[in-house]
Amino acid sequence: MIKNFNELIEAVKAKEPKTIAVAAAEDQDAIDILKQTTAIGLSEFILVGNALKIRNLLTENGVASDAVEVVDADTHEKAAQKTIELAVEGKCDVVMKGNLHTAVFLKAVLNKDAGFRKGNLITQVSVYDKFFGEGLQLLTDCAMAICPTLDEKKCIIENAVELSMKLGYEKPKVALLSALEVVNPKIQDTIDAAILSKMADRGQIKNAIVDGPFALDNAVCPEAARHKNIAGPVAGQADILVVPNLQVGNVLTKALVYFAKRNVAAAVMGAAKPIVMTSRTDTVENKILSIAMALYISDK
Repeated sequence: MIKNFNELIEAVKAKEPKTIAVAAAEDQDAIDILKQTTAIGLSEFILVGNALKIRNLLTENGVASDAVEVVDADTHEKAAQKTIELAVEGKCDVVMKGNLHTAVFLKAVLNKDAGFRKGNLITQVSVYDKFFGEGLQLLTDCAMAICPTLDEKKCIIENAVELSMKLGYEKPKVALLSALEVVNPKIQDTIDAAILSKMADRGQIKNAIVDGPFALDNAVCPEAARHKNIAGPVAGQADILVVPNLQVGNVLTKALVYFAKRNVAAAVMGAAKPIVMTSRTDTVENKILSIAMALYISDK
């Protein structure tokens, strides 16, 4: 099992380098990432976007332009489309959003005619070192599903479970978060959590132990769970945290980065190949961790 980010990086370095196609790569951050990841043997790149600007950036940064494949695209829309085409054609192992708006990139990803979707809901997972206990913890969905329905929450859980199993969890513990840890008919999230828990008990959600609702404290902290007399295998030791909506997930992820100063990798699940879709404000270090995550699961 991958227990921390250092182990993740070393596991990827031990494999043959794979190829990442970057949409709208005419960006200094993209070149910085290319230099750092290729220097340690993590990956190779295809840079898609304004070819003249990309080659100028490569030259300015001491990278031989003939050492990197560059695919010309004169608009962000075309860059996103061509990047997805490269993935569908098997010319890259991972696709990555460069310096373009998320909506433009996602339009290409979600295009049903492109052949990149697997038919599942595409969801995002934030990954970071656990605060309590050993290992990586997953938090989802923090960027894609705005206000998920019950069926969509089931898909969110399944995508996160798939990722956790690729990271080495045999049967991850999934906590469904809300504002409190009891079912309250006035709070729909608590009802959804109870239903999803029972669905898992009946085998409708597989390969995971699912329970909820939980407040955040008694999902992740054993002492908090004991203090409130909450028992069960998930209480206080969740591997996966499922938030009720995007607002909660987005705020929690940014609180991890800006308040707790945690490194956070982002994974996007549910497509034919892994997607790296970081924020333009993410640090280069967190972008590299997201790349390492995508590379690691690309052949799992």
